[in-house]
Amino acid sequence: MPQDCFVALDFETADQGRDSACSVALVRVEKGTIVHREHRLIRPPRRTFQFTSIHGIRWSQVAEAPTFGELWPELASCLVGAHFIAAHNASFDASVMRACCDQAGLRPPSQPYLCTVKIARQAWNLRPTKLPDVCRHLGLSLKHHEALSDAEACANIVLAAISERHAPGR
Repeated sequence: MPQDCFVALDFETADQGRDSACSVALVRVEKGTIVHREHRLIRPPRRTFQFTSIHGIRWSQVAEAPTFGELWPELASCLVGAHFIAAHNASFDASVMRACCDQAGLRPPSQPYLCTVKIARQAWNLRPTKLPDVCRHLGLSLKHHEALSDAEACANIVLAAISERHAPGR
């Protein structure tokens, strides 16, 4: 799998519904360098916030934010030319992306997802592989559950694995 361009992605959700994204971050990497960082708040389809204690986001912060359907067409350009999307526990972020796209009537990105949990297990035989554990192992700073910090950490995990020739396709 070519690794000259990829995007790391992280969502935070408001409630149990996968369509409840309230924050998204994208970090674009080209030729081993982070070239773009984007973080946006999203107004989810419901006012219910079950996870404020985890990520700190409240309805009052997103009440005037764009919906995913309004926001994603603007952000999707960050994925142009990217070979894959990296995320920690990628099945979660992929399911949030699908649910949000479905709800908005948009087509989800076509890139495959690469899971940095799996990378950490394969590259460094780490257990547990929660994002703070992997970041501690690699010496990466992290403000866990802040979407931009989480996405940047994922990008750096992939870059560390590439530099050690542990990433898929090497």
